[in-house]
Amino acid sequence: MEHFHHTTICAVRREGVTALACDGQVTLGSTVLKHGASKLRRLAGGRVLAGFAGSVADALALFTRFEAKLEEFGTNLERAAVELARDWRTDRALRHLEALMIVADRDKLLLLSGSGEVIVPDDGILAVGSGGPLALAAARALVQFTTLPAPEVAREALRIAAGIDLYTNDRITVEVVP
Repeated sequence: MEHFHHTTICAVRREGVTALACDGQVTLGSTVLKHGASKLRRLAGGRVLAGFAGSVADALALFTRFEAKLEEFGTNLERAAVELARDWRTDRALRHLEALMIVADRDKLLLLSGSGEVIVPDDGILAVGSGGPLALAAARALVQFTTLPAPEVAREALRIAAGIDLYTNDRITVEVVP
């Protein structure tokens, strides 16, 4: 059976600004099915930004659940993330979902996984998906050796990953957390 490869997401927090970047490619095996997929969502009235890597249907289900958690906990990002991760790990239906999420608000940047992990990066940089390790390395180098602002670091890291990873394209969308 062919596997879908959906995305690369890179998040960078620098000098009080958080940016998430994603590519637009969706592939099935070695075939590109879509060039401009939307993989970032604004939640909680636009105050929270979320990106996903994995199955689109699974990610949309997680976005809906996460937004409900944000409403339940008064847009407390960390609390909502912990509660979603707990549900994701323990709920019979959710635990089979295949996705990773990066979520951010003005103050925090977090990675959520189905194994119950909620990870705050030490360096303010996260990347997931097929080109995630490439984008992560590129973003770390760009932060260390340039003065580029967060949105440009995220964009350039994705551009570098797209030049190497077959499942990442250069149709890059960048969103900044307000």
